[in-house]
Amino acid sequence: MYQICVSGAAKGASVEEGKVLAAHLGRAIATAGHSLMTGATSGLPDYAAIAYKKAGGTMSVGISPASSKAEHVLKYRLPTEAYDTILYTGLHYVGRDALLINSSDAVVSLGGRLGTLHEFTIAMETDTPIGFLQGAGGISTQIQTILEVAHRAPEEGVYFSEDADELLTELTAYLNQTHKRYAAIYS
Repeated sequence: MYQICVSGAAKGASVEEGKVLAAHLGRAIATAGHSLMTGATSGLPDYAAIAYKKAGGTMSVGISPASSKAEHVLKYRLPTEAYDTILYTGLHYVGRDALLINSSDAVVSLGGRLGTLHEFTIAMETDTPIGFLQGAGGISTQIQTILEVAHRAPEEGVYFSEDADELLTELTAYLNQTHKRYAAIYS
């Protein structure tokens, strides 16, 4: 159906706080029949990818900052096991983030630190729908304040929930409405 990006902390306090939420999110994406995309990183995105595969998800894609599998594993120390395919971009984190968000139909963000904030700003600037799964701490708890400071009221296509299934349902409904003319392409 859709390519759903999971964005979140690779390390830090919100990984411990959010690992159960991330797993629930991965299962929800698999159950809904969507593809899962992440930055092919550790932490919350990896927990989501592992749960996605265990739940029978059919296409997990990692977008790596590295230029090769060897660099991905040895230099960046990132996982590979939960992915059906990994695109090794050589774009480092900044370029990887832009490619990841622009390749996704929607983003679900949880927890996070600076990289998650970067992915959020890319989603906002490119009008990519984004949902924030609350309960993992981190930067995701500050997004509403950041939107206010930036004079960007939460608008259509920006969602907040403490429940992964509910959040995914809202994002999917938004995507279905937005892509109504192209329903056959996304089925």
